[in-house]
Amino acid sequence: MLTVEPTSSIPIYIQLRNQVMEAIARGELSTGDTLPSVRALAADLGVNMHTVNKSYHELVSKEIIEIVPKKGAVIIANNKENISEERLESLSNELKPLVTEALVHGINEIKLHDLVSKIMKNIKEVE
Repeated sequence: MLTVEPTSSIPIYIQLRNQVMEAIARGELSTGDTLPSVRALAADLGVNMHTVNKSYHELVSKEIIEIVPKKGAVIIANNKENISEERLESLSNELKPLVTEALVHGINEIKLHDLVSKIMKNIKEVE
C-alpha cells in the first residue's frame, strides 16, 4: 500500500505521511486500524527507520494517529465533521500560504475552488 519515490523532490517522510492521510480519506484505513511498525515499514520500503518515525510523528502532531504501547501506530482520525477548533486553526495556518501563493499567481476564488474540488475528487478515487 505505501510506496516511496526516492528521486522525488518531496521528502520520503512527507510522501509516507501524505499516503497515510490519503488512504484514510479514501476509506482504505479507518479508526482503529494499525500501521506497520516503524522497523517493519522501514525494512519493507528500504528506508531509514528515522524517516518512518518522522512521518509517524508528523501524523501524531496532526491528530491522525496515536502511538499506543504494545499496539503501535493506531489511526484515530475519523472523517467526521466535528473537528476541533485548534485543528481547524492549524489547517487554516497551513493552507493560508498556499492560498496566498495562488492569489499571487492570479488564481481567482472560482479557479481555486475548482482546483480544490479536483484535488479532493482525485484523492477519493481508488487508484
